[in-house]
Amino acid sequence: MRVLYHHALNPGSRKVRLALAEKGLEFELKAEQVWERRQAFLRLNPAGEVPVLIEEDGTVVPGDGVITEYLDEIYPERQLLGETALDRVEVRRLTNWFDRKFAREVSEPLLEEKLLKRLARSGSADSQAIRAANHNIHHHLEYLAWLAERRNWLAGESLSLADLAAAAHLSCVDYLGHVPWDNHPVARDWYARIKSRPIMRALLSDSVPGVPAPAHYADLDF
Repeated sequence: MRVLYHHALNPGSRKVRLALAEKGLEFELKAEQVWERRQAFLRLNPAGEVPVLIEEDGTVVPGDGVITEYLDEIYPERQLLGETALDRVEVRRLTNWFDRKFAREVSEPLLEEKLLKRLARSGSADSQAIRAANHNIHHHLEYLAWLAERRNWLAGESLSLADLAAAAHLSCVDYLGHVPWDNHPVARDWYARIKSRPIMRALLSDSVPGVPAPAHYADLDF
């Protein structure tokens, strides 16, 4: 069986898990504490980052962007990047929005300050970074709502990698209790739709020892 090295609250890992599940591909999860810099893991991915996918034939595919492009090429029956060139432009644009802009402004600082520093025992949380992320998330939820009001899914009529990227990042931030859903009902309704899909079940059952999720995290009705 293929293996995915991951961390439970790593958005890239979650995006790949959702993509594998949406394509109906079975896989085994192996948790990797990347801050430990294990030599065996570094031989798989010298960058020392998760996710890393190991195919059944031993093929090593590192990085969430590389993995998701690979999956659409090798298993094309369920396209997540879009059917046409123009579809793929929009899917990639929005996927990059969440994987780069949202990550830089919201998910990375929150995960670093609220979780990773604690797990790696690398210092105290930066309250200013947390406040900035809490401020920035409103802009992103407003844009998500703008898209959701005009389209069936974020990039168009069909669920795509853009939705999976958004769900991956938001689910991590939601685990930390930092998504102000009550202030953004349209974004909340979009998230409720994807949250209720079977592909989300494994993510919603994740837990990090010593860091409990809020009560609504796994509640399909919020």
